[in-house]
Amino acid sequence: MLPVRQLAYKVNDLEAAAAAHHRQFGSGPFFVLRHVALASSQHRGEARPFDHSSAYGQWGSVMVELVVQHNPDPSALHDMFPHGSGKEGLHHAALFVDDLEAEMARFKAEGAPLAQLSVTQTGTAFAFVDTRASLGHMLELYEPTPQLTGFYDFVAAAAQGWDGRDLLRELG
Repeated sequence: MLPVRQLAYKVNDLEAAAAAHHRQFGSGPFFVLRHVALASSQHRGEARPFDHSSAYGQWGSVMVELVVQHNPDPSALHDMFPHGSGKEGLHHAALFVDDLEAEMARFKAEGAPLAQLSVTQTGTAFAFVDTRASLGHMLELYEPTPQLTGFYDFVAAAAQGWDGRDLLRELG
């Protein structure tokens, strides 16, 4: 079983989106990482810059990510929400997988090709597989390293008993 660990929305304004999500659903607090440092990023097999910022909060038992892309280059985000369109919405659901390479191959064999593979400066690889034809959105796959699961636990713990103050908290 591959349970959903996160739902991610492409947004135009992190602060406004976090405030609206909190107002509608009580989610938060949101931890903001601006201009996520990447060691590499490939979109559809070509090296491409992927300058993005994200806000991560807890929405019940699931993490919610709000993500904005700063550069106009092709990306998995721009596959669904073209640069300059102003459109926002659900972009992906994230899953932990035991073997990233094997799962990317499995999804490709099932008609969901790799849209983007990026690696953070700290070594966390994340892959967007294009499941729009079957699900209407992308899936993000990554291996549950101690650093990654620790971050998920950190965000979830911050939501426990949270009083609604300090909605946005800068990271990095």
